Amino acid sequence: MKFTKLSLITALAMSSAFAGGEVTEIATVEVAVVPATTVAGNITGYYFTNDSKANADMFSQEASQLGLATTLDVAHKLTDNITLNFSAVGYLNSLEQENLMYMEGDKRGAFFNVANVTFTYEDTTFVAGRQLLATPMLGGFDWLLAPGAFEAYTVVNNSVENVTLVGSYVTKWRPNNTGENFLNLTDIDDGNNFALGAVYDDKLINGSLWYYNVDAGLAATGIDKYTQVYLDAGYNFGMAKVEAQYVATDYDTATDATAYGLKVSGEVSGFNLYAAYNAIQDNNTGFVGADSLYTSSWNTFASSTYREDVDAFKVGVSTTISGVDAELSYADYDEGNEADLILGYALTDTVNAGLIYSSTTKNKKNADADNAVELFATYTF
Repeated sequence: MKFTKLSLITALAMSSAFAGGEVTEIATVEVAVVPATTVAGNITGYYFTNDSKANADMFSQEASQLGLATTLDVAHKLTDNITLNFSAVGYLNSLEQENLMYMEGDKRGAFFNVANVTFTYEDTTFVAGRQLLATPMLGGFDWLLAPGAFEAYTVVNNSVENVTLVGSYVTKWRPNNTGENFLNLTDIDDGNNFALGAVYDDKLINGSLWYYNVDAGLAATGIDKYTQVYLDAGYNFGMAKVEAQYVATDYDTATDATAYGLKVSGEVSGFNLYAAYNAIQDNNTGFVGADSLYTSSWNTFASSTYREDVDAFKVGVSTTISGVDAELSYADYDEGNEADLILGYALTDTVNAGLIYSSTTKNKKNADADNAVELFATYTF
């Protein structure tokens, strides 16, 4: 399940990126002997139910979750160049469940999702420790409780106007909705997992080129270790924006995979519209945590749809009506499909509520649709 995905530059700049999904600029202190400390966070109440569990009806206790979670974000500026960032997450599921079918895998728990030191010199930022990453084919997506996170060493450079260069060496990974469990990726095969990227965006033309080496491919994809090249480009014509993407995955022993994509988006009378297509050929496209294929949905990553060759289509519309942000989308994955309705409303400057309804049919013959409803309310401080 996915919530609003983290933007690439926001997640990697790491001036202050935290699990609540908000990024707050760290204030500059004039007197160096007085360190700057910022504290923020949120409290979220959530309810989730679906009809995918055998012998359990939707909205029954056996098929539902009701809980409370809180996130505390602290950034402490040691000097003008060095900042310590922490994000602590605590949660409590109130409904008794069999087989530990709780959100984050346990009835209650707490962990540090972010804990890193950031060093900045001129146009270069270095981040060491637990952090949020959101590259096109390796990253975590925003979750009602906390985004997936990584332990990594990341370098970001912005010396060239409109260009961002990124390098990240990843040692551990906490997949979404897995509690405090960080998988040690260095123990898998050769243990080298890294991403190198260059991103260009001048508002009219945008594009990016990425190279991935994932030795922990079996843990990430269930297939094999791999290397991968990702390329995308877009042009804003004013009335519409056209984007294209290409992904080539070179598996060590498994059949290699290729993916292509095209997306057209624009605004008409206050409605944001888009239509997208992806062709996934020969095998599932490799990714770690989350992908950025145009036809991926709330519950479905187009990269991994249980079939060797997939022609995927997706259409969507979003708008704001009487203060309610609404998005409706439908995606088709050959045998499978997914329809999503996402609603959000800001009750005050600090309190917002949302509803997500999804109906997902896996990409298998004669599969039944799984319906799910999620409700949440968040207070941000």
